[in-house]
Amino acid sequence: MPESDLALLIRAAEEGGRIAMSYWGRAPRMWDKPGGAGPVSEADLAVDSFLREALTAARPDHGWLSEETADTPDRLGRARVFIVDPIDGTRAFLGGGRDFALSLALVEAGRPLAAVVHLPAHDLTYAADAAGPAHRNGMPIVLPEAARDGPPRVLTGRPTLDPVHWREGGPPPMERHFRSSLAYRLCLVAEGRFDSMLTLRPAWEWDVAAGALIAARAGAAVTDAAGRPVVFNAAHPQTPGLVVAPPGLHATLLGRLRPPAA
Repeated sequence: MPESDLALLIRAAEEGGRIAMSYWGRAPRMWDKPGGAGPVSEADLAVDSFLREALTAARPDHGWLSEETADTPDRLGRARVFIVDPIDGTRAFLGGGRDFALSLALVEAGRPLAAVVHLPAHDLTYAADAAGPAHRNGMPIVLPEAARDGPPRVLTGRPTLDPVHWREGGPPPMERHFRSSLAYRLCLVAEGRFDSMLTLRPAWEWDVAAGALIAARAGAAVTDAAGRPVVFNAAHPQTPGLVVAPPGLHATLLGRLRPPAA
């Protein structure tokens, strides 16, 4: 029986995680990418090379989009595309932190079909496909039915709270938290450990495509900062912000946000 898309992503993510861990804490070579795009290391490239070879060998007709591979227009003509970040949270990885993730998604017609976010230093694997529940280490996860007491716990960067982004009165009360990996933030919302993930800056698709499906299959509303559905495999692969939360809180946040500039 052919291997399912989700099984393929899980297998590749776990092996890629073992490659990442072989570099973790061992001072891998690193350098800064041009244009202020952040650091990259030999570990990022090793994981990226493995994932590309493993996934495209298994699905040779699929396109490829990765943070660490030069982009080409070829993917825009493919029916299905892998969208991958080999190490999301490179700064945390290089600093010896554990909150880095491998983010793998398979997208068709702009929508994720299968997704895996694997955190090898935590021994965590989040996964979902478009027809089933989200899972954490094989166990289903779903958002809590009732909101927690007190202000919502929101995973977001400090600039999000700047009043310029909010209607009169500023942001609603919230307890701000942070994790370096956007993919991990989305999964933490999916399992109910935090109430929302919010970014008002453009987000690269490889950071959020996998986590967006996992959060949605756990019951979260997932849109861009204007409340529109997020479509992946765009010619310029960025989303204009991301708002992820249970439906009621999601509506509250969108209602307080100023409309993004056109």
